[in-house]
Amino acid sequence: DGSSNSPTEGREEGASPARPKDFLQLALDDCARWLELEPGCSDAARKKAELEAKVKQKQEKLQKEVMGKLKDLGNTILGKFGLSLDNFQAEKDPATGSYSINFKK
Repeated sequence: DGSSNSPTEGREEGASPARPKDFLQLALDDCARWLELEPGCSDAARKKAELEAKVKQKQEKLQKEVMGKLKDLGNTILGKFGLSLDNFQAEKDPATGSYSINFKK
């Protein structure tokens, strides 16, 4: 039938076999190319804006998940000492952009 059942099929060339393509990002790339080819196309501009919003939402969700997992890991380690990340407060200095971490009981 000519179809391939290769383990790398459906993945970016050179990508790790365990990492499938990000289809939202690929669609966004396609829309950007569409706009390059047809700069005045309102359909392409509208679809690109839609996809940018979806990609941003996906990235924010992923960031929230990662931060939650990191907090869980930190609490697991600190828990062995009777502490948690809730015992620490990070404050950003607006003048320098640096953070200071304070311990609170």
